[in-house]
Amino acid sequence: MAKRPSSLPFEVQARPGQPLGMAPRAFLRDYWHKRPLLVRGAFPGYVSPVEPEDLAGLACEEGVLARLIQHDRARDAWTVRSGPFPEELFPGLGDRDWTLLVQDMDKWDPDIAALLPAFNFLPRWRVDDVMVSFAATGGSVGAHVDHYDVFLLQAMGHRRWQIDASDAMGRGTPALDFRDDAEIKLLRDFSPTHDWVLEPGDMLYLPPLVPHHGVAEDPCLTFSLGMRAPSVAELMGDYVDTLAAEADEALRYADPALEAAKDPWEIDAAAMARVVEALNAVRMADADALGDWFGRFITVYRAAAGPGTGPGADRAEGGVPDPGQLGQALDDGLVLARYPWTRVAWRRAAKGASLYVAGQSWRLPVADARRLAATDLLDAAAWNSLSAAGRDCVAGLMAEGHYRLEDTDTRDPDDRGD
Repeated sequence: MAKRPSSLPFEVQARPGQPLGMAPRAFLRDYWHKRPLLVRGAFPGYVSPVEPEDLAGLACEEGVLARLIQHDRARDAWTVRSGPFPEELFPGLGDRDWTLLVQDMDKWDPDIAALLPAFNFLPRWRVDDVMVSFAATGGSVGAHVDHYDVFLLQAMGHRRWQIDASDAMGRGTPALDFRDDAEIKLLRDFSPTHDWVLEPGDMLYLPPLVPHHGVAEDPCLTFSLGMRAPSVAELMGDYVDTLAAEADEALRYADPALEAAKDPWEIDAAAMARVVEALNAVRMADADALGDWFGRFITVYRAAAGPGTGPGADRAEGGVPDPGQLGQALDDGLVLARYPWTRVAWRRAAKGASLYVAGQSWRLPVADARRLAATDLLDAAAWNSLSAAGRDCVAGLMAEGHYRLEDTDTRDPDDRGD
């Protein structure tokens, strides 16, 4: 029999091959979006592929999303600065009470990106990024909540996490009032129900809106795998913009059966019914059209950088490459590497499938869409498995900077954006 929610543990020990300490199906049923979970030894013996100095150096570069949060304990004051930062800043910060956060580290470092397959039980299009934070002893970002699910993997050092799981324990919903004297959204009141110290390899999962507070026990690195959760306002805004852009100008409010007005200044029920009829005429009633809108939206949503604007993104010279020449280059030992910031998803359509790439839609056979969405590197074998439509799609995407040819012998494993 399934355990009742009140009897489910908040802390488990990971098992070999099960970084969640249980099968993904059980995690999704009992914890996902419902209940916090601390997994001891989720990634046993984990060694961070990046050092604090690497993170600081990256935070000094243009195009990197980085923040520095400092806490003045004497005044309980918080300051936030955004990068890029001057190199001379870090030596003067001292050894306490500051945190450096760098977004999109899964795009900058392939070893951090290598963590993502462990979370393949989740839709990849729901994954936002892996943010890495370095905290000096005492460093924190304060007690707060997130509006999305997050997995917090301890990668170096030790961090004390306090959480308020009152809601999951049936004790009522915690107050979510925020302080008005801080530059970041910090909770006015925080009453933790659990207090844990995480060591390297431990992982804490938090559903949305669970109050939490992490403080570095010693200099530490924490990897934060955050989900994308667009608000209804964001969905509606893009949806309406798409409808407006694609609407036929001939579709207008009309009242061919108009009757004589009893009050010429009144907007009556009949008029409002015609307004609703006019709006319904442009809504996406077709499932394919609605799916195409969402596929385009979600592969652009919260994108840090796009081809032609982000680090290392080069458009192919001379327009769309010839698929035959691309195939020959791959036969000669080159590979096609997808731009790390390019977001990809696919969806079954009424006929075949649609591949969504950074806001674009491509109609392809299901096998092609599935392969191209899941593959960061296309070699000759992968290329030859594609249909003609799939190869044309890759050539078109390469022309826009989503792929580039690389030599596997000279490819720098740390080069994901340079």
